[in-house]
Amino acid sequence: MFEFYVIKILFLTSFSFILAIIFTPLLTHYLYKYKLGKQIRNDGSTPIFSKLHIHKSGTPTMGGILVWVTTLSISIILFYLSKYIPLPIFKDLNFLSRSQTFLPLGCLVASALVGLADDFLDVRKKGYKNRGIKFSHKLIIYAIIALVGALWFYFKLDWDTVHIPFLGDFLIGPWYILFFIFTVVGTAFAVNQTDGLDGLAGGTLLASFTAYAVIAFVLGKYDLAAFCGVISGSLLAFLWFNITPARFFMGDTGSISLGVTLALMALYTNSVFILPFIGIIFLAEALSTILQIISKKIRNGKKIFLSSPIHHHFEALGWPEAKIVMRFWVISGVATIIGLIIFMIDKT
Repeated sequence: MFEFYVIKILFLTSFSFILAIIFTPLLTHYLYKYKLGKQIRNDGSTPIFSKLHIHKSGTPTMGGILVWVTTLSISIILFYLSKYIPLPIFKDLNFLSRSQTFLPLGCLVASALVGLADDFLDVRKKGYKNRGIKFSHKLIIYAIIALVGALWFYFKLDWDTVHIPFLGDFLIGPWYILFFIFTVVGTAFAVNQTDGLDGLAGGTLLASFTAYAVIAFVLGKYDLAAFCGVISGSLLAFLWFNITPARFFMGDTGSISLGVTLALMALYTNSVFILPFIGIIFLAEALSTILQIISKKIRNGKKIFLSSPIHHHFEALGWPEAKIVMRFWVISGVATIIGLIIFMIDKT
């Protein structure tokens, strides 16, 4: 049985990659035909960023559609095939289950649709200051999505404990709801901040979801591991076209929805305190942005970094984009391995 689950996860990961590759020409045709390109505004508010990225203006955004649509399609197709066609293979391949993957898939799609609306409004120069949905409003929407998940965990799954490696489980009762919301919204924000260079968010997310596929598998949550595998396969296809020079950008429809889903993987496996290792780049990007904002507020406009998030700081220092991305990939890979080692030692 162990061998079967390994084959199932690897097969679904490969199938997701192939399907996403096949789907890409249709997506890119639509994005270019309707000129859904990212607008690099040069209004003086971000002079360094605008100067460094003006050449990318017009490159289509919303590329994250490739990931979540592929994941949604495979999930639904296999679910209904297993339900209406009495063949064992479809039942075996189905990974959509109420106990493990219904909620992550629902949150993935819900947050992706919000991000899609924001991307579309931004491209069309509509919404708040012609830049899409106001940031505070987006946070509220994602907090509501997180609240639904938190209530599901607390009331339906009776989940009110957090696990700290080497220290054990701690009962926090109703505070788990706030802990859940903070984890989801914080991770979504962090991943969104990382989506700024060609291949950066895609590569680091690929490492993270692969790691959680391993963690879920070790814990015997095979549907969750398969779900992570499908996301990883589609991310790999996205990365194929997103490596510099990018054919399209991920956009909020990809970065925020995958950030929400990544947080759910950490919560479902009760390994939130492993997430700072597996998502070390996301953490660094978010902290750099927060510190930059605080510094400008309390130090009369003085900045810590030349530009934030931190990957733009290195750009401003003169580092080539590809060098920044690949070095961040290396850091992400090493930190992910450390996170997995901590998980395995704690597990034993």
